[in-house]
Amino acid sequence: MPQQDLSRDLKARTQVSRPKRYEVLMHNDDFTPMDFVTMVLMEIFKHDHNHALELMLHIHNSDYAIVGVYVRDVARTLQARATEWAREEGYPLRVTIREEEVITF
Repeated sequence: MPQQDLSRDLKARTQVSRPKRYEVLMHNDDFTPMDFVTMVLMEIFKHDHNHALELMLHIHNSDYAIVGVYVRDVARTLQARATEWAREEGYPLRVTIREEEVITF
């Protein structure tokens, strides 16, 4: 095999692709208090108070909001922590994940 083919083959096998990222969505409901949603956004998703309030209001006035974008394992862990905390408090807060839409030009 010629040297050029070996070099191209090695380069193709060693390219590292960026891991897929996942959006964590928090959904609106009529039962989970706004203060609790704000606390979850600050404590679990590490948003500052002002941004947490903005997101909470967006969730309240819409169907949902994207509260963070992470690699899959982190997204699932944060989803589980938020859901578990809500259930412990007796709230039906719904948190889901979906693959981030990649837009290419």
